[in-house]
Amino acid sequence: MRYYAIGDVHGHLEQLKRAHELIRADIARCGQPAPVVHLGDLIDRGPESRGVIDYLMKGIAAGEPWHVLKGNHDRYLERFYRERITFDPNTRTGLVWFDHRLGGAQTLASYGVEASENRDPAQIQRDAHAAVPEAHIRFIEGLPLCLETEDLIFVHAGIRPGVPMAQQAEDDLLWIRDGFLDDDTDHGRLVVHGHTALEAPEHFGNRVDLDGGTGYGRPLIPALFEGRDAWLLGEGGRSPLLPPEHRLQRGA
Repeated sequence: MRYYAIGDVHGHLEQLKRAHELIRADIARCGQPAPVVHLGDLIDRGPESRGVIDYLMKGIAAGEPWHVLKGNHDRYLERFYRERITFDPNTRTGLVWFDHRLGGAQTLASYGVEASENRDPAQIQRDAHAAVPEAHIRFIEGLPLCLETEDLIFVHAGIRPGVPMAQQAEDDLLWIRDGFLDDDTDHGRLVVHGHTALEAPEHFGNRVDLDGGTGYGRPLIPALFEGRDAWLLGEGGRSPLLPPEHRLQRGA
């Protein structure tokens, strides 16, 4: 089975549309449609979080074979809207969601809500209830945490090595770095994730990180997977995304 995948969007609607254009061009060349998996962090930092959610909801409603996973930034919006939570203990920097480095203020601004650390969170939440469509919150609440295939595990942040998928903790699937990024054992399937921003997507042998830093102004680069083989998609078509040992063999 073939799958396309798109990493962290972070409120950059035009980048998301471009990624889908590259996928449509690849489908046109090979003549074989396939599902598209979005790895979460749809919102925050970029200017068009509302537009990103609208775009994905409309595509799914129109019958597009799109899967959308939940990211930790998506959960921020859900929790603030429902419970007025602005801090997640997994944020080791101690930042609250409204801090520009996390991007919650930018997300709420896309709905016309002013959010800052010196405004009363209760008032911000009331404004959010008036401005953010309930359908957007229900969409985020209903997003799955992972998608499993015979060869692949799609997830936002990663998995806890050695723990069966049915027993994985939500916080790990949304936030994990330590214990996953530094683990080089085979997980039985290739883990395809985002969350940890790189200069560009990279294959590490047992996992592929597709967060190429779109939240920091870099391009959103989609990927194609056939079994455990991977390619990145660009204007010139496909380019192989190879694990380290194969890169060495090719003299990369």
